[in-house]
Amino acid sequence: MSTTSTTTHDVAHDTRESATYAIIGAGLAGAAAAWRLAQSGAEVIVLERDVPASHLGSSHGSARIFRYAYPDPFYVDLVARARRGWDELEAASGQRLITPSGSLDSGVVRRPRELAAALEQVGIEHELLTDAEAAARWSQLRFDSEVLWHPGAGVIDAESSVLAMLELARAAGARVRTGWEAASVRAASSGYVVTSASGATVHAEQVIVAAGGWLPALLADLDLPTGFRGALPDFEVRQENAFHFPYRDAADAVPAPADGGTSWPTFIYKGADIQMYSLPGGRDAGFRGQKIAEYNGGRVIGSARDQDGVIDPANRERVTDFVSRFVPGLELQPYAEATCLFTNVPRDDMIIDRAEGITIVSPCSGQGAKFAPLLGELVYDLVAGSQHAVDRFRAAGQRFAGVPG
Repeated sequence: MSTTSTTTHDVAHDTRESATYAIIGAGLAGAAAAWRLAQSGAEVIVLERDVPASHLGSSHGSARIFRYAYPDPFYVDLVARARRGWDELEAASGQRLITPSGSLDSGVVRRPRELAAALEQVGIEHELLTDAEAAARWSQLRFDSEVLWHPGAGVIDAESSVLAMLELARAAGARVRTGWEAASVRAASSGYVVTSASGATVHAEQVIVAAGGWLPALLADLDLPTGFRGALPDFEVRQENAFHFPYRDAADAVPAPADGGTSWPTFIYKGADIQMYSLPGGRDAGFRGQKIAEYNGGRVIGSARDQDGVIDPANRERVTDFVSRFVPGLELQPYAEATCLFTNVPRDDMIIDRAEGITIVSPCSGQGAKFAPLLGELVYDLVAGSQHAVDRFRAAGQRFAGVPG
């Protein structure tokens, strides 16, 4: 299936469009919602300020981690449900969107034994290894704790996934408007009017806001009930730094074969002094190395509007030091680097909640990509009225330390 998209730019005379559902944002969450709603026969329009999977958002590129390892069986089971959605999406699109890699979890703060217990409870294949056992199997890495290995993990091609879901949504009748920056959502005599920065309007019975790191800048212009607005958690947006380090062994620097997986695993390390995650870089950086980033190591910004794309040299130094201590299979000089966005809430849960006809979808804390097809199902269930929001994902007035409640 082709994933080429046609760009339709917002101009002032593109007014008075209407749909049952208007979705703000064409990243993974918005595309998933569009796919599932259009699949049900609903009339859907997607409004994207830039282009689908834009580099200005959180769903660009080809390298995101799909993993089962969570300390809470609730989330492990959620990943298992999401995997079934990925299988459906891959079959429908004719593409492999998750490349198998397996994943390693280590570090005293990561608590591999606790993760193993949660995987055991849900029935996910895994092994708990000593640091020596893991080092013997993965000589390109070093470990300072027990290590959890689960082979079902992989690398998600985020951009291709967005385009695949949008193409399936279009095939089911959805419309996608790009270059269409939503500026406000106001209640009308029936439904809502979404107005763009250039004055174009869309009338919708319901609005789904899946704006990622752009959400904080839009919140003040959403017609939300006062009680719901007050219950929303703090949203913290960070400009993270990601670095690609070349493999020392040139044999590792090849695309995964069609019937196989990556040459390296993904891994997450959470120690007493630093927390890192890593995955094969894929076509993001020419398959030449491993993508490594410090979890929540970037600077806090107000919203995606405030990103400047400038790498933090102190962060680069911390990541390079980590590579020198724990990843002997990589060269110490990154050959590519970029910034990206994390949107956090205090409890690290996703937010999927609705007030009247506006639904807020924020798969927060760097974990949303793996759940993408399931997010579409959860949004459909919520807005179509077939079930209430999962209580775990309701707006709950969470506040970061030092922020007034």
